[in-house]
Amino acid sequence: MRTGVDLGQQETPLSNSLPQAGERTNVKGNLQISGLYTQLMERATGLPNDELFAQMICSQVGGACALPPCLGLEEADFAALLTRHFPRMQIVVRGQRDSDDGRAPERDDVLALLLEHRAGRDESESWMAEIVTAACMANDHLWQDLGLWSRKYLSQLMTQNFPALAAKNSKDMKWKKFLYKQLCEKEEIRICRAPSCEVCADYQKCFGPEE
Repeated sequence: MRTGVDLGQQETPLSNSLPQAGERTNVKGNLQISGLYTQLMERATGLPNDELFAQMICSQVGGACALPPCLGLEEADFAALLTRHFPRMQIVVRGQRDSDDGRAPERDDVLALLLEHRAGRDESESWMAEIVTAACMANDHLWQDLGLWSRKYLSQLMTQNFPALAAKNSKDMKWKKFLYKQLCEKEEIRICRAPSCEVCADYQKCFGPEE
């Protein structure tokens, strides 16, 4: 099976493999993908996560994210997402999910952390938790793995969907490292020997720029 997106009469193939950072396309500079973004936003229902989902969908079409097919959601959930956020938008996504790589417990922990901190304002927060969890299994900065167009949109995503959790990141730690740090603290696991972040030799790895 292959993955594709039906854009009216035209189908744009998607890669089933997870792209590496150096292989990612410039989605914003791609006229075809920019056209898809315009179509999505023209049909958007005005819900808080509309723009974030539109960016992710466009990036997946352009091979510029590390998410599995359907943004990492089950096909039925992805269809429900489209109906709720972009009604009458015809996007048919087909593909085969990667086989389990033994990281199911890790996925469960990340997902549980996010669901525990949902804002409780919109049902799309549950979809967002699933999508962010899928992106956490990839290897780049979280905003890039999600297919967002800059890190500021990831901060917006976290504040919008998981505000109590986002508030804990008061020093602007890199989001993926922050989430895993929360899991370690929850299990009372201390993996960093530095007495404080400010004196740690690896400070830039946790707090450096992600652009």
